[in-house]
Amino acid sequence: MARIAGVNIPTNKRVMIALQYIHGIGPAKAKEICEKVSITPERRVNQLTDAEVLQIRETIDREYVVEGDLRREVSMNVKRLMDLGCYRGLRHRRGLPVRGQRTHTNARTRKGPAKPIAGKKQIKR
Repeated sequence: MARIAGVNIPTNKRVMIALQYIHGIGPAKAKEICEKVSITPERRVNQLTDAEVLQIRETIDREYVVEGDLRREVSMNVKRLMDLGCYRGLRHRRGLPVRGQRTHTNARTRKGPAKPIAGKKQIKR
């Protein structure tokens, strides 16, 4: 099992797909890395030599922000917005959608499960 950027990438998958298991690498960056290291994206991880895995690892370390560093950078950006007290920071602080989505209905991903409000039941007659 190849270990790149602190992540065990699956051995039986194609290189381009396996690289996407690393946080911060999507389809475009995976393709770019394959081109820089001159590996065909169709090859499987178990077909790579140790030198090629090392080359991929060095390319990622040198040119991309991934995994822990990326998570830290994103959380620092969110924390900065919250400290500034700007609108986006307030939305983060309250756990509401940040990018203008409606909250009257929906927004359950950010708000969590619906909380029942006491005293709203129908009166039986």
